[in-house]
Amino acid sequence: MSEERAQTRSGTLQEPQVRAMFDRIASVYDVMNSVMTAGLHHRWRRRAADLAAVDPGDEALDVATGTGDLAIELASRGVQVVASDFSEEMLARARVKQPSIEWEWANAQDLPYASDRFAAATVGFGARNFSDLPLGLSEMTRVVRPGGRVVILEITTPQKPPLSTFFSLWFDRIVPLIGRAAGDSQAYDYLPNSVKRFPEPPGLAASMARAGLTDIKWVLTAGGIIALHVGTKPVAPIVTSSNGSGPHPPSA
Repeated sequence: MSEERAQTRSGTLQEPQVRAMFDRIASVYDVMNSVMTAGLHHRWRRRAADLAAVDPGDEALDVATGTGDLAIELASRGVQVVASDFSEEMLARARVKQPSIEWEWANAQDLPYASDRFAAATVGFGARNFSDLPLGLSEMTRVVRPGGRVVILEITTPQKPPLSTFFSLWFDRIVPLIGRAAGDSQAYDYLPNSVKRFPEPPGLAASMARAGLTDIKWVLTAGGIIALHVGTKPVAPIVTSSNGSGPHPPSA
């Protein structure tokens, strides 16, 4: 077995390989999403946008945006959206869907945005593709303003039958067959394996806490197949001066 094939089986492709894979499947990505989720992925993205809790006129960032469905959902609420991805082929399709959004090339693990800029940062079905998850979460936290939210929408592995049995059959057997029919068996072998090695909801919540987020919550839906996590960037604490003159903001 080649090294790349072994990495596909383990769900741990390196960043250049992940980028090349998404460039390859961009033309079938939307159709495959609809087939694999029976069209429910739009509902889950609406719930992710709800958790972002942004108001009209706010500015939000959607990272690993793919073909842009979550960014478009945010924009439909009057939010100013910047959407980034490291796959130019994905971005090309997103730009056709909604030209008014700022579609930008960017690596989620090295975001080219100022700290404390956005009211929220979201990622839909992209966090498991971060080659360095802690770094990606830290970057999303960095660019969100104090009091803003980080929202993660991801596939997770259900733990109880009968859904766990169905999930295993669907992702281990059916999804790779669909991928072969779509012309890229490697990409859709990688998908189920990337889900298996991604942290379960408590583990992801712990990673979000280590990135500096607080008030972390998660919701399971679709019978436990989909997890939506949200955390808040804490507001800078008020400190008391040494001369006892009362509270004052920390110095820059």
